[in-house]
Amino acid sequence: MGDVKVFTGTIVHATDLEPMQILENMAVGVLNNKIVFVEPASELATLKTKYKIQDTREITMTQSQFLMPGLVDTHIHAPQFPNTGIHLVLPLLEWLDNYTFPTEAKFADGKFAQYVYGAAVDRLLRCGTTTATYFGSLHLEGTKILGDTVHARGQRALVGKVNMIANCPSYYQEASLEDSLRETEEFILYIKNLKSDLVLPIVTPRSAPTCPKEHMERLAQLALKHDCHIQSHICESRSENDWVQELFPWSTSYADVYGTVGLLTDKTVMAHGVWLKDEEVALLKESGTGVAHCPNSNLSLRSGLCDVRRLLSAGLKVGLGTDCSGGYSPSILNSLRQAVLMSKTISTMTEGYESITLQEAFRLATLGGAKVICMEDRIGNFEVGKEFDALLVDVATMGTPLDIFPEDTTEEKIEKFLYNGDDRNILQVYVAGRNTYPLPQQDIPIAPTRHTHCPNHTHCPNKPLTYPLPQQDIPIAPTRHTHCPNKYLALCYGNGRAGEVTNKHIG
Repeated sequence: MGDVKVFTGTIVHATDLEPMQILENMAVGVLNNKIVFVEPASELATLKTKYKIQDTREITMTQSQFLMPGLVDTHIHAPQFPNTGIHLVLPLLEWLDNYTFPTEAKFADGKFAQYVYGAAVDRLLRCGTTTATYFGSLHLEGTKILGDTVHARGQRALVGKVNMIANCPSYYQEASLEDSLRETEEFILYIKNLKSDLVLPIVTPRSAPTCPKEHMERLAQLALKHDCHIQSHICESRSENDWVQELFPWSTSYADVYGTVGLLTDKTVMAHGVWLKDEEVALLKESGTGVAHCPNSNLSLRSGLCDVRRLLSAGLKVGLGTDCSGGYSPSILNSLRQAVLMSKTISTMTEGYESITLQEAFRLATLGGAKVICMEDRIGNFEVGKEFDALLVDVATMGTPLDIFPEDTTEEKIEKFLYNGDDRNILQVYVAGRNTYPLPQQDIPIAPTRHTHCPNHTHCPNKPLTYPLPQQDIPIAPTRHTHCPNKYLALCYGNGRAGEVTNKHIG
């Protein structure tokens, strides 16, 4: 066996039986891109003999660090990234017309697309999203740039060129049905020709209102021909549901429209599902279709409260989506928190209702998302044989919203990260065994903490701290885009030049 990287310390992941399984003092062996063993660290010497390991690179985690699976974003609109965190004042349909379509139309400009997509993929990787299911724009060349960007950055992704020829602005629609199909097939072949193990094409009719019946039928045939995934939206808001019924009076429901045209498959991801009727839930379950739950977006656009407990109880595959920019945060950690809060909100209005737990939301963010996109045999947890998509987390990193105390258990540290942690707590992001953020200038960074005088990186009762710390104790983090070769993306921070560490203290 060749050069094996071994992580020793605490790992946390989800399984079918346990929404959150915490294993301490473990050794995880990674060869190339796959997990070759997960065993107690005390057995490491025996493991080296058993697996005939000649060379190892051992990474020993501290008490404040743990390893978790990479986050899976099952629904995000890459060309809406410039609008993330703004324009959340209108409900869905009005929001699309006034803000979203005008922004997406800008991606006819290749340079603009390159700039935004580079920033978007960098941001998602920094937030721990190792796998994303992207809606592109309707532009063929612009969406090729998205595929190229994801491929170059090393993120795992499904990338789709949007299809829309009806009920959309004249300045932002495809020329004809035939043009839409031709460009979609060209895009599928383009992505396949990248010969990437990480990036796949996904057929992307935007929604039933924007694609006539024949359009959707032929897109379904295209997906079947090329064995592609499919993604779209379903039952996001009441007004959208009413509109679908007006446009397709022959149908019994929104899901029936998709089922009739052949878009519901075991490789289909439907975003939202807020207002699914019981018969629609049954149809999605029968077809194997997965649901991308997007709680931030559903609340921000006032679309409604999605009852995830109902979907899970019905046996549907469910993952989490940021739905940027309908959702204001690009982090799946935010989606995880919002999912718990939304479920708890429903419980206040429904007697006897069992809201989902933080642990269940953790499973949705990892293994659940992998199942939605039919990749649970490759990613989602740390089972032997799967590819190593992982985050190295440190809850004691300086300058984050977390405070760790000596009496905190391992489980409590993990919960604090899931509720209050952010990208500053994520030291390393691995996709298929490769370190994608930050690029490996050194094998593993041990994050500086405010409590280096304390052995376990927790608050020391013998030395009270004040804020801010003395100037010499403040570490200066490298800029976010130091790994990015495109200087247009390497934004300046402080007085430093692009891609350069700034050694001047701010404050």
